[in-house]
Amino acid sequence: MGKFSRLSYQVYKFGGSSVADASGFLNVKKISQDQNSGPLLIVLSALGKTTNDMEEVADSLISAGEASALEKLEVVENKHIEIANELGISETVVSSVFESLKDSLKTLGQYDYDKAYDQLVCFGELCSTRILFELLSQNSDDVKWIDARKIIMTNDIHRDATVNWVVTRENILKHVKPLLDEGKIVVTQGFIGGYDDWTTTLGREGSDYSAAIFAYCLDASELTIWKDVEGILTGDPRAFENVIKMDRLSYKEAIEMTYYGAKVIHPKTIKPLENKGIILHVRSFKSPDMHGTIIKHDVEVAYPPIVVIDRNQALLHISTQDFSFVAEHHMSLIFNLISNYRIKINMMRNTAISFTVCVTDVKERLDELIQALSREFEVFIDRDMELVTIRHYDNADVKSIIGSRPIIFEERIKDTLQMVVRAGEGLKRKD
Repeated sequence: MGKFSRLSYQVYKFGGSSVADASGFLNVKKISQDQNSGPLLIVLSALGKTTNDMEEVADSLISAGEASALEKLEVVENKHIEIANELGISETVVSSVFESLKDSLKTLGQYDYDKAYDQLVCFGELCSTRILFELLSQNSDDVKWIDARKIIMTNDIHRDATVNWVVTRENILKHVKPLLDEGKIVVTQGFIGGYDDWTTTLGREGSDYSAAIFAYCLDASELTIWKDVEGILTGDPRAFENVIKMDRLSYKEAIEMTYYGAKVIHPKTIKPLENKGIILHVRSFKSPDMHGTIIKHDVEVAYPPIVVIDRNQALLHISTQDFSFVAEHHMSLIFNLISNYRIKINMMRNTAISFTVCVTDVKERLDELIQALSREFEVFIDRDMELVTIRHYDNADVKSIIGSRPIIFEERIKDTLQMVVRAGEGLKRKD
């Protein structure tokens, strides 16, 4: 390839659905060759559903022991070997990755769950990127594989680590940028980072965020996220009919959507891009010639109604034990506990004697939070909820989406309506 005389770094992020099988890997290779015209860094997720499979391995290790975990792990390994064989890649590429994991299973069971989880699930990304690296290297020597755990440095909070931006930027400029300047295609992992010799993860579905970190530190001109949809849509096409693609979004609108639970982009992705004015382009890996959606600084757009459904929600109803007012010192205690247990608040309201909050239902942590709160408060929980957010709504939109089913909890502010309904109720979905 040779050196580029005029550098305009590109970052491509491909999710697990783009490499669910051998044909997916070949498509990623074709897109990387056909669509790119400058220095390219590829951030890749674990292949389709592998993170779920690796979570089952982690659960088996903690609950049933090494033998049970190994049995589940071999299923995951065989799936990767099958894909490698179809691509003409030696299965030793896969087996060598998983062999190191098998060797560590004996010790992983000694750690707390979150720490063991991070050391284990990262192998999905490590293996998928090795396969892609080998595939791209079949036709070129100008490809380099990088271990993101040595580049993206974080704190020691497992499963939701915070990035050390200063050290991470130094690492990227020292170890990644020179490779791109030489004309290499760099392949690395999303979702994972590291501190000392430990692996951390950036939060579920965090590969988008990883790509934004690299784009920010490289001063990239553009980050492209390749999805299985044609761009950013006004609703989930699996749930609603007549959704439309939006050609342009402002950073502000995109971050509002992700904050309210839109899954098309990880919530942490937008801020580093906005800080440097890096364009985010959401495109379809199924139809790579389509325009997709451009996200950039504020654009003059009249947005249509946008519907976001955040599933797996719970309502906590908190009140004082002696029927006294919920005062400031009560609220301070409640918020400190919510922060300590890393529970995400999505909606809240207080009255004189109660406080109601809609949160993401991470069962283990939420159960611990409830136990802690119950020492000082009366606490009731409603599980199996969904939070429906409509941006740029009018009353006709609400009726067409919710129908006649009851709204349990509601909040209206300018441009945004949020409603809590029971899962499976109240939403007019496609059959």
